[in-house]
Amino acid sequence: MSDLLYKSAPDFTLQNTKGEKVSLKDYKGEKNIVLLFFPLAFTSTCTKELCNTRDNLKMYNSLDAEILGISIDTFFTLKEFKESQNINFQLLSDFNKDASLKYNVLYDDFFGMKGVSKRSVFIINKEGIVVHVEILENANELPDFQKIEEELIKLN
Repeated sequence: MSDLLYKSAPDFTLQNTKGEKVSLKDYKGEKNIVLLFFPLAFTSTCTKELCNTRDNLKMYNSLDAEILGISIDTFFTLKEFKESQNINFQLLSDFNKDASLKYNVLYDDFFGMKGVSKRSVFIINKEGIVVHVEILENANELPDFQKIEEELIKLN
């Protein structure tokens, strides 16, 4: 389990698919946040995860939650991925691994690649406190979407 649970979420500023800077602190006091770290765009399990989230965005919106998908892909790659899959929430490029390091979600080795983000979920309440953490060591597994929904319901 992450040592971030029930602590202030580390802030970060990353580029979205339009090349704009997005900071976690911009949402404080406004929305609950679901950070979805995922290994790589265009891979099968990542596509399943993000398309499931896309298809359930109304539920997340009804629970006052903003989804932020984060990977180490460039924002150019994430833009293509977002367009190809009709992703309807922000994807952020952590190319320099700043956020992944702060949240301690990097694989030492991912099929020979160093520094790929583990599939992870962090729910951050409106006060900026991490209230739920799920870090998956096996990249073929999907997050517990039911648990994410339950945790968001508790915040409302």
